[in-house]
Amino acid sequence: MEAIYPPIALADYEDGLNAALSGDFQTAFREFSIAAEAGLDVAQYNLAILYYKGQGVDQDLNLAFRWTNAAANQGHPGAQANLGSLFLDGLGVEKDVVLGVAWLEASAKSGHADSAITLAKMYNDGDLVAQDYTLSHAWASMALQHQHPEAESLRALIESRLTPSQLGAARRTFARWQIEPAELPSSGNP
Repeated sequence: MEAIYPPIALADYEDGLNAALSGDFQTAFREFSIAAEAGLDVAQYNLAILYYKGQGVDQDLNLAFRWTNAAANQGHPGAQANLGSLFLDGLGVEKDVVLGVAWLEASAKSGHADSAITLAKMYNDGDLVAQDYTLSHAWASMALQHQHPEAESLRALIESRLTPSQLGAARRTFARWQIEPAELPSSGNP
């Protein structure tokens, strides 16, 4: 069921977006804040970015985490990707690789191509996770499905390293992801 927001929250968000696009980050901050408090996920996402970058407001990584977390828990794929990065880097929250990867996975499964390619590379290289070419291939397939420009070449490279059995496992994993309901990880609060 899709949330219904008061028209004023949508209007505030639009005003904030127009202000941000014109470089008026103080107005964007004010308008995004109103819409974010009303629960609009995209406003929460953009407000978090303003806090993260210190645009229109003093940089505050704790508040960037708070608003990213709020939007991610509403299912915003970009916020889920950013929340994963905040956990992986320990910015605004205690570093937690398991939660960081879980949020990247949620984002990738929601159609965020950059999260899928990031996971494919992480598993290919063994960066923060155990190296796993089967999972790497499955994530590269997800990135390819969502049209990431690097996905096809990365998947081909990974595929050359897989045995027929591993390739079958990678394809089954990717297929299973297509039918499983998306689940959000528990991110906790700092």
